[in-house]
Amino acid sequence: MIGKLNHVALVVSDLEAACKSWQHMLGAQLSEPQALPEHGVTVVFIDVPNTRIELLEPLGDGSPVSRFLEKHVGGGMHHICLEVDDILRARDELIGKGARILGDGEPKTGAHGNPVLFMHPGDFHGTLIELEEVRPTT
Repeated sequence: MIGKLNHVALVVSDLEAACKSWQHMLGAQLSEPQALPEHGVTVVFIDVPNTRIELLEPLGDGSPVSRFLEKHVGGGMHHICLEVDDILRARDELIGKGARILGDGEPKTGAHGNPVLFMHPGDFHGTLIELEEVRPTT
């Protein structure tokens, strides 16, 4: 069902400072910051040879990652994103196996314009998992 690891997401309390650290210390090449109001975050992606790292900063007072920062002062690993070929089929199969989908269960558009869903971390031993349907490029 699952494909390759798409990205690992890290919550940061200060996106600008985090970007400077990744650039200065590791020589990372960063994407431009992208505000995603539907998800309550601003994101920056770092491409590495075998995947991407996503830096997340809360966007607005109701951001779900604000709650994460309350528990994890300074930030930390938030979720991993796995690719699937068909997000609705994957969702239905997982629900059939007893997994819980966060939110209303309908895919939302992610940072790359692809549909995404989040799985309840309690079903995966404390790891929040994002599923992303990655469509072939032509």
